[in-house]
Amino acid sequence: MANNSASDKPKGTAKRGFAAMDEATQRAIASKGGQAAHQKGTAHEFDSEEARRAGQKGGEAVSRDREHMAAIGRKGGESRQSAARAAAAKDGGARSEQSSKGGNKQ
Repeated sequence: MANNSASDKPKGTAKRGFAAMDEATQRAIASKGGQAAHQKGTAHEFDSEEARRAGQKGGEAVSRDREHMAAIGRKGGESRQSAARAAAAKDGGARSEQSSKGGNKQ
C-alpha cells in the first residue's frame, strides 16, 4: 500500500468551505438563499400565533433561572429609584416640600 500524504496531516481545525469565508461573503450568500426561498414560496414566515408561542417559550426558559430574574428586578428597581431621585433633584425638592405641607390639594 502507498503511504497517503493526506493521512499524515493532523486532523485539525482548519476552516473549510462556508466557514472559511469572511462574514460579509457569508451574509451575501445567505441573503441570496433567503431571497430565492421567498421567490419560490418555500420560505418560513411566522404568523402572530407562532411568534407568540415562541416568545412565551423563551420567557418560560428565562424565568426558570430565579437568580437571573432577581437581578433583572433589582436592576429595574434601582433604575426607577435613580430616576425618581433625578426628577426630585430637577424640581429642586419642591414636590417633597408641598407634600409635607399638604399643598397642591384640589
